[in-house]
Amino acid sequence: MLKLLKYLNAKEWILLVVTLAFLALQVWCNISIPECTLKISQYLEMQSIAAFWKDIVWVCVQMLLYAVGVVICAIIAQLLTSFVISSLLAKVRSKVFANVNNFSASEINKFSIPSLITRCTNDITQLQQVYTSSITLGLTAPLTAIFAIIRIVGLSRQYNASALTWVNVVSVAAIIFLVSLIVILLLPKFKKVQTGTDKLNKVTRENLTGLKVVRAVGAEKQQEEKFENVNKRFTKLEFFIDKVLMLIEPAMSIIMQGTSLAIVWVIGLIAGQNPAITEVIATFTQYSMFIIMGFTSLSILFMLVPRGIVSAKRINEVLNTKSSLQDGKHDEQLTQNKGTIEFKNVSFRYPEADADVLENISFSVSQGQTVAFIGSTGSGKSTLINLIPRFYDCSEGQILVGGRDVKDYSQHALHQMIGYVPQKGMLFSGTVKSNIKYGKEDASDEEIAKAIDISQSGFVYQLPNGLDYHISQGGKNVSGGQKQRLSIARAIIKNPDILIFDDSFSALDYKTDKIVRKNLNKAYKNTTKLIVAQRIGTIMNADQIIVLDQGKMVGKGKHKELLKTCKVYREIALSQLSEEELAK
Repeated sequence: MLKLLKYLNAKEWILLVVTLAFLALQVWCNISIPECTLKISQYLEMQSIAAFWKDIVWVCVQMLLYAVGVVICAIIAQLLTSFVISSLLAKVRSKVFANVNNFSASEINKFSIPSLITRCTNDITQLQQVYTSSITLGLTAPLTAIFAIIRIVGLSRQYNASALTWVNVVSVAAIIFLVSLIVILLLPKFKKVQTGTDKLNKVTRENLTGLKVVRAVGAEKQQEEKFENVNKRFTKLEFFIDKVLMLIEPAMSIIMQGTSLAIVWVIGLIAGQNPAITEVIATFTQYSMFIIMGFTSLSILFMLVPRGIVSAKRINEVLNTKSSLQDGKHDEQLTQNKGTIEFKNVSFRYPEADADVLENISFSVSQGQTVAFIGSTGSGKSTLINLIPRFYDCSEGQILVGGRDVKDYSQHALHQMIGYVPQKGMLFSGTVKSNIKYGKEDASDEEIAKAIDISQSGFVYQLPNGLDYHISQGGKNVSGGQKQRLSIARAIIKNPDILIFDDSFSALDYKTDKIVRKNLNKAYKNTTKLIVAQRIGTIMNADQIIVLDQGKMVGKGKHKELLKTCKVYREIALSQLSEEELAK
């Protein structure tokens, strides 16, 4: 928790100090009220009615001023605390988000998406509660208890009633024992609560994402059972925590009432030898309640802090995790060899995997060429092209873009050279125009119209509001083919040196597929195009076709050449087209 305070700036530190000053003033005003009560009792005993307006009313005014001071100081302190903590956690949330944005797929998989969502939301919310309570209760509770103890010790000596001090010692000891017992019981459970939240988030997200599949196969009951199992474990854990926390209020009530009873009983025993002590019953009781309430507040803090520590640890894990993909020193793009790509003996295996997914891949691509990758499912096609924009780094070998190792580029410079269309079309919430301009923020209307025309996305003009039509999260309100075409428009509008299509034509009909590829070849003659596809018809006119089988390159060449020399390619081709169609 303390590590995150480094994100406070100078202004916020000053406001924090001012907040502590107001909290200290609040405690002083609060602790001064019982003194006024004692003075009133003494004035009533010692003075006549004539002195009433002179002394007692003035003390009452003081009490009122102290009470108003408590309220004002509490409000100001709470406002300042909220501002400081909100500002701090806004920066923490931004840094977590920015760090996650820089993660490679390895780090994303390590934490898991549901866990990262929980850490960015639930954990930071937990921290906000803990920080706010730590500032307010962390100062007011001990100060109140300390000041009250000092006053009680002073009054005990003044009235020769040391037994009253011991009453409070026993009360404090009982509170400390109770708090220690609760902390010991709950501390191991708080981490499990956050982990349980991750699991709930995971199951819920999985079900919502795959809702169509769940309904299509009638697996609602199975999903409900899966959720219920996680939910029951989480509920059982929360129920245990709530049962333990339920002990606090009745236990504190017993201690408070017992302390009040003990004070009256002790004063009753010694009143015979010291009748004056009866006038301090109310004052002693108030100070005792201050002590008990102070330690009660600390007990609440002790309940919150362990949970905050767990949340802070989880957030720091994200902040302290550096991406395995480190930026290179070159932030500029090369003017020569633009769009050229070369794989030199590249092998790759996923983190913690036992075997390579790709083995000893070597090939080169000239500027403006169209290169296709084909192979059976799981042969490593998507993995191979994902190495170019460095979603992962190769385990062995070297990948050159523009004659330079991709690891030597900054990620920003590398990604500026590449237009990428993922296997699954992904759109963001916003308008059609904002989704297309996601590839180039300053794109003109003419550039948008050109991208729409090339990608055959003219359907957008038929939508309500046209380019201003609202796209829901993930593009749920457009079809799969429409998502793919808009994704293509988004990639090509940046006019990159390299265009990567990861099976991005699969949702298009053959006619649209052919038109889009023809438009791309015409409008982007000097742009290198890499296409992963399953359709022979999509790739048969490529300048170079690379055939993969179980992570190995088993063929390289043009369509007609591979039909004669590559058995794997010929089998795939014949499974889709006849001999006559292939011969054309």
